[in-house]
Amino acid sequence: MKQTYQRFFNGSIYHSRQWVMLLCAIIFSVSPALSQTSRNIKGTVTDEKNEPLPGVSVMVTGSSTGAMTDVKGNYSLTITGNNATLRFSFIGYIQKEVTVGSSNTVNTSLLPDAKLLKDVVVIGYGTSSKRDVTGAITSIKAEEFNPGVLTTPAQLLQGKVAGLNITKSGDPNKQPATILRGPSTLREGAAQEPFYVIDGVPGASIDLLAPADIESIDVLKDASSTAIYGSRAANGVIIVTTRKSKTGQTRLNYSAYGATEKVSNTIDVLTGDELRKYLADNGVTPLAKPLDDDGSNTNWQQLAQRTSYSQSHNLSYGGAGNNSDYGASVNYFKNNGILQNTSLQRTIFKGYINQRFFNDRLKLGLTLTNSATKNNDIVQSQVLSGILFYLPTVSPFNPDGSYKENFARTGSGTLNPLSLIDNNFIKTDNNKTLINGVAQVDILKGLKFTLSGSTQKDQNNINSYYNSKSGLVVGAGGVANRSAFTNTFNVVEGYLNYDREFGLHSIKLLGGYSYQQDRTNDGFGVQTQGFSNDNLTYNNLFLSNPTSLAQIAFNQNYISTLRLISYYGRVQYQYNDKYLLQASLREDGSSAFGLNNRHGYFPAVSAGWRIIGENFMQSIPAITDLKLRAGYGVSGNSLGFDAFTAQLIYGIPPGGGKFLSNGVITNPIGPVRNPNPDLKWESTATTNIGLDFGLLGNRITGSVDYYIKKTSDLITSYQVSTTQYFVPNLTANVGKIKNSGVEVIVSAIPVKSNSFTWRTSLNFSHNKNVVESLSNDKFVAVNLPTAQLGGKGQSFLSSQIIQPGYPIGTFNLWHYMGKNANGVSTYQKADGTTIASQPLSTDQRISGNAQPKFVYGFSNSFFYKNFDFNFLIRGVYGNKILNGTLAALNNPADSKFQNIPTFTLGESYKDINAYLVSDRYLESGSYLRLDNATLGYTIRPKVKAIKSIRLYLSGNNIFIITKYRGIDPEINIGGLTPGIDNRDFYPKTRTFSFGVNASF
Repeated sequence: MKQTYQRFFNGSIYHSRQWVMLLCAIIFSVSPALSQTSRNIKGTVTDEKNEPLPGVSVMVTGSSTGAMTDVKGNYSLTITGNNATLRFSFIGYIQKEVTVGSSNTVNTSLLPDAKLLKDVVVIGYGTSSKRDVTGAITSIKAEEFNPGVLTTPAQLLQGKVAGLNITKSGDPNKQPATILRGPSTLREGAAQEPFYVIDGVPGASIDLLAPADIESIDVLKDASSTAIYGSRAANGVIIVTTRKSKTGQTRLNYSAYGATEKVSNTIDVLTGDELRKYLADNGVTPLAKPLDDDGSNTNWQQLAQRTSYSQSHNLSYGGAGNNSDYGASVNYFKNNGILQNTSLQRTIFKGYINQRFFNDRLKLGLTLTNSATKNNDIVQSQVLSGILFYLPTVSPFNPDGSYKENFARTGSGTLNPLSLIDNNFIKTDNNKTLINGVAQVDILKGLKFTLSGSTQKDQNNINSYYNSKSGLVVGAGGVANRSAFTNTFNVVEGYLNYDREFGLHSIKLLGGYSYQQDRTNDGFGVQTQGFSNDNLTYNNLFLSNPTSLAQIAFNQNYISTLRLISYYGRVQYQYNDKYLLQASLREDGSSAFGLNNRHGYFPAVSAGWRIIGENFMQSIPAITDLKLRAGYGVSGNSLGFDAFTAQLIYGIPPGGGKFLSNGVITNPIGPVRNPNPDLKWESTATTNIGLDFGLLGNRITGSVDYYIKKTSDLITSYQVSTTQYFVPNLTANVGKIKNSGVEVIVSAIPVKSNSFTWRTSLNFSHNKNVVESLSNDKFVAVNLPTAQLGGKGQSFLSSQIIQPGYPIGTFNLWHYMGKNANGVSTYQKADGTTIASQPLSTDQRISGNAQPKFVYGFSNSFFYKNFDFNFLIRGVYGNKILNGTLAALNNPADSKFQNIPTFTLGESYKDINAYLVSDRYLESGSYLRLDNATLGYTIRPKVKAIKSIRLYLSGNNIFIITKYRGIDPEINIGGLTPGIDNRDFYPKTRTFSFGVNASF
């Protein structure tokens, strides 16, 4: 033993001795650690309702060990020792730490953070909590949207937002008219519409979105909220946020519905037998046989209309982890119109990916959306008139199967409606693509820089063909029209956000730059005629055989490039969660306006006082929220302009035909638009005072807003002298319009229990519109006559007038005085006398207006166990509609040429003036409509792969209460001629649908 010991320590075996001693040291050093064995900890995280919380971060404090809860709220991780502490954190919930101890199972629940879980609304270039908002903003979440057959997402808001009036006919190819807080311009189209912002992209098309992909819609109403968007925000801003996956969530959703639509109402016109009897009773010579009377009883409305079937399918999936989120969706929608040969088909693809780097300091995102829309349409103005006026005494077809026509017949509706439908068509293909990229960098604590770039390409192909049998182009051998043009919109924006809290102070700063370029009408169009047959329709135009150059026409579209460069800034300050202040300023420079007015400034300031935060409110426990808001701002309206609006433009003058010049056929070219270097955008200044409240633990919440909106520098076309200008019209800034009103929203939860909940919401608004001025020191206009309805001997007549002191949509009509002894309609002249003949235009007088006094919506939702039921009632009150359709139909003297309504049976056949457009046909447009009712049932199977399946049955336009005698009182309230029903109303439909929403 001694020898062994000595050998171990002698030099010859020195290295072996070192290894043994090192091994012993390791054993002794790790022995304490071996006593702390590793073990697996698992558990479940739930919320305050004991529902599982997916995506909760679970970290071992002081280490990098962590996990994330799955869709069932479960987690699992490995720890060492009994003193480990787990930190549970989730956005919107209070962070919690739990010491593990000796147990291998740690379950816990998280409570909502009242400060973080405040209702979030989207404002320009950021978000804010609802309690901190100082402007007039209404936020609508996805669960509040209107269900039904929706041709555009704008219909999701019908009846939901106070002050927002949306009207839509049954036409699948026509956009609804959307007016917020009354009309404030003298221009048509986009100039009256709100400005859309989709996922931060200004000016993106709303048609790029499938309704099922929308998470929320925020409507910015007053200028203190909208001025950050400057020259495009005078009509309000609608901000749309699409669905995104939340951290730790994977989702697969499928929603679909099938629907059937029928015409909800028709006009009662005479049958063939009734018309024959009416003529016989009045001693009229019988209709010519068989050309005008072949013994038929044809219901033209019924033949032209059909039961429509619609369908929609939406499939989406997505997921989100610690560093990324992604998703994609596809939507298919088909709506067959209730008029033959009208339809809309749309397919939308969307995909997005967002990735975070460097501990979330850098975020990159890319979104791609494509919308492909196909529209089939007919010559509606002719068909809709024809199905009412065409004689019911003839059949649609001749014995050989051809359409029966009498081109020599006079009056209205002289062409066979079915022939119009089948022998003329219009096809439109629209393809929109939007690519949007975003990069966000966290520079310092609270300081972020965002850079975004987007490009939207809008490709339009419009083709029409009137074939050789068309009554619209008799003898032309078929007329084909093809046009193709592209619009491209590019936007680049960069902005800084700074958000910090210092004790009782909170400050948010925004500063940014924006560049936008719009290139429109990049394309061409041509029309020709004279085809040997109709087989190729509008294809292969070179096969046409026009007999003269005048039969070849090119579209006069000016290609235009418009640029908008902007700088903007905003500051939001809050003290002690009670006193709020916001101010913003935007400078816009636009190439659309005159050289002297390319730049404009749009300031806004608003303040809020959270009265509920004051100590004296603690003695009033019934009031749980109370905030006073006030704001003033200026926004602009530059929508609907091209780059040449203020420029001198040369083109083909109106009525200019080709001529021979040195033996060459040449187009005449001359000035067609006057320059105006002083042209600038319209400016709208809005003052808004609002009060937000909550009662009884916020079981009752609501808001009241009063506003005054004044628009100046109105843009319209004025007549000018050709001794000073090239052409007799000039686009100039003249005039003022004022809108003022009150908006009220009240929401309540009258009943809430474990098994039953009732939620209700009521909104109504009153707006007063008045034109204050149409003149200045340079241009003078006493009034602007509008709404030329036409008709027998009335083509010169305007039925509305824009005049200072009156609202847009003011009716200027002859005054009906009843019937004389012979049953003939009489009218009052300007001097007060009564005549039984057609008056003069100077005999017209102000007779009412098309602006409603009130617009309201009343929605209710009931939840009982797995059942849900909701309905929406909406309507308007106090507006007038000019029933030009009834006026034109009520023409007893022409009943031998055209059909008449049952209304005319009470008229004298001798009444040669019955059809004249007078205040006799000015009717109440008030209505109350049960717009939607939906019954749903949700199944939550005990299958891990299926979250829920909801089945529902829905009805739209179920009934209406109105005194209006036309098809429907929901007449277009947009444009300069609101409230006119003039033989071209596409019938409103009643819809029933069955659908499913499934989540996996």
